[in-house]
Amino acid sequence: MVTSQHEGLTKVATFQPDHTRHMLLALFDLPIPKSGEGRLASPDLSEADPAVCRADGALLYGDGEDKFGIVIETQRGLDKEKPYTWLEYIANFRSREKCPVCLIVICPKRNVARWALQVIATGHPGLELTPLVIHSGNTPVITDVDCARENIGLAVMSAVIQSEDPRFEAVISAVEKALDYLDPKIAERYARYITVSLEGDAQREWDRRMKAMTYPYMGEYGESLIAKGKVDSIFLILEGRGIPVSDEVRGQILACSDKDTLDAWVLRALTIETAEALFD
Repeated sequence: MVTSQHEGLTKVATFQPDHTRHMLLALFDLPIPKSGEGRLASPDLSEADPAVCRADGALLYGDGEDKFGIVIETQRGLDKEKPYTWLEYIANFRSREKCPVCLIVICPKRNVARWALQVIATGHPGLELTPLVIHSGNTPVITDVDCARENIGLAVMSAVIQSEDPRFEAVISAVEKALDYLDPKIAERYARYITVSLEGDAQREWDRRMKAMTYPYMGEYGESLIAKGKVDSIFLILEGRGIPVSDEVRGQILACSDKDTLDAWVLRALTIETAEALFD
């Protein structure tokens, strides 16, 4: 099942191809061209038949004969089909682009990373696939702002992959400061992807920092998080008081982003007898 964390991690890895290039070169010994264009490639790796073969993401670096392809997969659980489809992704991408291709699997969970690191035997002598896996064991814990600035793609990945490390707060402190050196629109996108990639206490701590709006890029995103918190409070109050909420009322609440209006609705939710009365 595709989850917000799955989508967030895939976006982290494919949002800025040049940042990802820098990240991958730091993690793996890959022949990715160090110069030239890096760009998104189609993740549709199907052959010319009705069967659908779609990777989570795909990147292509370089031009002409100096090209190198990357298949990106985010894996949150064990999947017995993947050792077969991953080979298909590589073969089809390689055939389509006429260039070398490698597979990168992002695993936020340790047990999944151990599974993904296993050698996949194809049956043909000498032809085996060992996925390159991004996991907590090979992703550095980046707590220095200058290091985060030098490789922002790796720093953002570290913020997600190392969410259970005791130094997590130092990691996200470094990345939130490093993001301020990017174009605010790019920084805001990274901040959003980090939010959906994290879970539990780690996500709540990142949200708390974004709501503080310490840096310019946090502004619009921080406002949206504050509004979401107020919306959640309204629903929690009404649910706790046993007041049913129709789809129409729910839609109207979710559509509102004005903080003053939401504040008024939070207070009104404490005393009203029907959800519709929220708007009186």
